[in-house]
Amino acid sequence: MSILNKPFNTPYNTAPFSKIKDEDFLPAFKEAIKNAKAEIDKIVDNAESPTFENTIEALDFSGEQLDRISSIFFNLNSAETNAEIQKIAQEVSPLLSEFSNDITLNENLFKRVKSVYDKKGEFELSVEQETLLDKKYKSFSRNGANLSEDKKEKLREIDKQLSQLKLKFGENILSETNKFEMLITDKKKLSGLPEGTKEAAYQLAESKNKKGWLFTLDYPSYIPFVTYADNRELRKKISLAAGAKGFKNDELDNQDNVIKIAKLRYERAKLLGYSTHAHFVLEERMAKTPETVQNFLNELLEKAKPAAESEFKNLESFAKELHNINRLEKWDSAYYSEKLKQKLFSLDDEQLKPYFKLENVINGAFTVASKLFDLNFEEINNIDKYHNDVLTYKVTNNNGDLTSIFYADFFPRKGKRNGAWMTSFKPQYVKDGTNERPHVSIVCNFTKPTISKPSLLTFNEVTTLFHEFGHALHGMLANTTYPSLSGTSVYWDFVELPSQILENWCYQKDALELFAKHYETGEVIPMDLIEKIKKSATFNEGIQTLRQISFGLLDMSWHGQNPSEITNVKAHEVVAFKRTNLFPEVAENCMSTAFSHIFQGGYSSGYYSYKWAEVLDADAFEYFEETGIFNKEVATKFKNNVLSKGGTENPMTLYKRFRGKEPKPEALLKRAGLLK
Repeated sequence: MSILNKPFNTPYNTAPFSKIKDEDFLPAFKEAIKNAKAEIDKIVDNAESPTFENTIEALDFSGEQLDRISSIFFNLNSAETNAEIQKIAQEVSPLLSEFSNDITLNENLFKRVKSVYDKKGEFELSVEQETLLDKKYKSFSRNGANLSEDKKEKLREIDKQLSQLKLKFGENILSETNKFEMLITDKKKLSGLPEGTKEAAYQLAESKNKKGWLFTLDYPSYIPFVTYADNRELRKKISLAAGAKGFKNDELDNQDNVIKIAKLRYERAKLLGYSTHAHFVLEERMAKTPETVQNFLNELLEKAKPAAESEFKNLESFAKELHNINRLEKWDSAYYSEKLKQKLFSLDDEQLKPYFKLENVINGAFTVASKLFDLNFEEINNIDKYHNDVLTYKVTNNNGDLTSIFYADFFPRKGKRNGAWMTSFKPQYVKDGTNERPHVSIVCNFTKPTISKPSLLTFNEVTTLFHEFGHALHGMLANTTYPSLSGTSVYWDFVELPSQILENWCYQKDALELFAKHYETGEVIPMDLIEKIKKSATFNEGIQTLRQISFGLLDMSWHGQNPSEITNVKAHEVVAFKRTNLFPEVAENCMSTAFSHIFQGGYSSGYYSYKWAEVLDADAFEYFEETGIFNKEVATKFKNNVLSKGGTENPMTLYKRFRGKEPKPEALLKRAGLLK
């Protein structure tokens, strides 16, 4: 029996990473699936008539071992993967997909669930229990329980294919990211780049036995290059490489995968009686229908487009005036935006970075959480890590009770996908009178320390850290009975509220003064810089909003209609972007083939939720601003009605209980400077 199938004799029941070998996973998965099936059989074979406890509750607590192994394995596949893990993922995904279908297509199990659902008035259920019952019933009815046998088989086949295609999509993007290297040997070509960026590039080249400065598509390398490098040709080279991921008609091409995924999702939705994949997904979202999403995005587009066009004209004239650029291209965007921002606000990231040493920012996030939610963070070294870079913390409340174990993983490396995300290794739930506490993790890709400098964050990286930490707080403060309703298990268009609201503290003097201190002198960030940060917060907000809307519209174009006529990914995308495009089209680039959020992650038909949650977060933060950003009463209301409740009730009910009213988009438009 694999170590993964036994109880972990570890501090706080943490994952024993150092003892797990790659070859342990496949047998562990098979054993855990067998055990989980036995648990399901026990529910089905129960001679007693179905009750909430012996059917719904038993079902929610089943497969605990399998869930634990899955979370450990798939988190490693994102943050610390290798060829062996990727191979296992391809083998395991169909098995898990098959197992999931074995549950939802199990007729006798569904009969028991339906029996409880039909008689729910006879059971005295709490609000949380009613929510769980509703969710369990829908997990069957929405996933084929009412289909005929031949259609159930078809569904199984589709799900198996989808699980493998999504994995392949992600593997291709990781390989593409790792493959690209741009070595610069002529120092003159580094003009404009910050010292820290050059030093990091030099060290990277050295680590690979190369002479010169090495740049890659990892964000801490790519973003500073396109933002600061004066050499336009090299900006173009690296920008084209980033935009062409999965779009080169080679062995890592994703065009076929994209079309297959979109068509299979549509086919699956039709099989289940829905018009499109978006109709299927949105039934269980705050937005409810594709029409609501389209109207929401179109309304925002109407408000943002005039501002975006005006900002773009300003950027064009500025580039023309500065360097006689006649046509602004995508690889000019970050560069001239940064130059214009410096001119308008006398502010640039290099000025700010010394005040944002990574360790200080982490402590700042902890202090904010402590002041708002009474949490205490203590770094501990008695638990296993999956990589030396990972930091581990014990989180307690003011009574000293364990709230959570927290893992933080901040630097890019070969086996780690780009971007930033929050995840968990163990959920929170209450069983046999014990409140099991969660193990939560955030993963980012920030600039590593160099020989001469610690890790200094750009302001954008600071807000990214606070964003992911907001998700982490949602996980840490979870206080529900059932694992499937705990923490971030909420409607997808509500899940970004805790993360996005926390970003607001990064712009506040009272919060910044807690942690924004010069890494050499200890001097607190000067007031004039704080003012500049606040003033520049809405700089090019129209362009940024248009960009987010364009991704939402692209997502809906793949999932909100019948994709069976789509044969050319690029041609389809050009049409989807028509109303939001500001820059000239780049023939060599394609967004869809690297749009991991919707083709690998869980955001299909859900990308709009970032803007949707911004409406909630702007409205919610306005409440904090009215009362003071560290007001304990408002923070406690937010903790008790939003953060701790998970998915136990309808999100709008929870939001109104916190805020006293429904959110209005005006707060967002005002904050973004889009309300005249």
